Amino acid sequence: MRTPPGPFRPTFWRSPLRGPWLTTLLGALLLPGVVVVAVTGFLSEAAYEPSLGGNAIVPVALPLTFGWPTSPPWLYALTQGLHVNAGLAVVPLLLAKLWSVVPKLFAWPPARSPAALVERLSIALLVGSALFELVTGVTNMQNWYPWGFNFVVAHYYGAVVFVAALVAHVVVKLPTMRRAWRDRPGTPPAHAAEPTITRRGLLGLVGAGSAAVLLANVGETIGGPLRATALLAPRRATRPGPNGFPVNKTAAAARVDPALTGPGWRLLLVHGDARRELSRDELLALDQRTETLPIACVEGWTTTQEWEGVPLAALAELVGAGDAGDVLVESLQPRGVLRAATLSHRQFSAEPSLLALRVNGVDLSLDHGFPARIVVPALPGVHATKWVSTMTFAA
Repeated sequence: MRTPPGPFRPTFWRSPLRGPWLTTLLGALLLPGVVVVAVTGFLSEAAYEPSLGGNAIVPVALPLTFGWPTSPPWLYALTQGLHVNAGLAVVPLLLAKLWSVVPKLFAWPPARSPAALVERLSIALLVGSALFELVTGVTNMQNWYPWGFNFVVAHYYGAVVFVAALVAHVVVKLPTMRRAWRDRPGTPPAHAAEPTITRRGLLGLVGAGSAAVLLANVGETIGGPLRATALLAPRRATRPGPNGFPVNKTAAAARVDPALTGPGWRLLLVHGDARRELSRDELLALDQRTETLPIACVEGWTTTQEWEGVPLAALAELVGAGDAGDVLVESLQPRGVLRAATLSHRQFSAEPSLLALRVNGVDLSLDHGFPARIVVPALPGVHATKWVSTMTFAA
């Protein structure tokens, strides 16, 4: 079979740096970061449960799904901050690894045996899922969704494919990696060009790229003055005042009608046949609690504020729902996946969990959820439902 021209011919690839040793070294450097990203990503999925809007986010539950804890309150901020920042830091390493093996992707013929064909297909799954996770993760960080599918579901299944393909790839290539590590770089092929950079220089360039990307984003997770240095974060800007911290979606973007948040607004509590409506003034007349809690988003940003409001457990008691298994919290937001969230008994009964009415000593702004929003420790920001209208406790 005649070899096609261009990249299918070995002589097309002339860099003397490429080879099994460099690929093995880049893989060894990449693997710890990939493990951190995978583990924290699956932990994020566990934290999302029981559900958004009363429906499971991912139709098939994780084998390791467990009751996500509500303490320490910064738990989700830590795991998701690691997920996003480690994910960005491995991007230069991933691109360098793909560069080191790109000639293999054009090998001709594509497979010389059924076993080789299976190996090529596993590599295609590995490369394809890695790029899919990279692209969708970065665009989600930028709050930009140019596709028609649910990001959380697609990203989860993409991760499952990636992890399975990675494990298979490591098992198949382990003998090759051992030989490469033993033999060191070796002699470049005769058709190789003169080097324009050393392997040490290449590794230094990749390491500098990882550090630069990390420094351009980590401020959004740490917060405070460092937020201004997060050049890759779309929500690094803040405004003066108690309500000046970042927001994921404004009231206008969520299509919340401001007229519904006026004096006529009522919070509806439901538990079986028991129903109770409370105005904002009636809620303010109840015993108030103040808690300093973070809101951590799946995009990797975190903000910690001082919230004041009514404990969710106290609201449950008003309708005899103290022992309810969960509560569905619904918003004035007319549509969208964030218009409702389900909180488990552990989550709504936790002492710091609030229906927040004020923040940093003043009323919530409309963009931050006025007249009332949910704040629960250690949970993803998507569970911090804004513009709360109804809380339905399981009978």
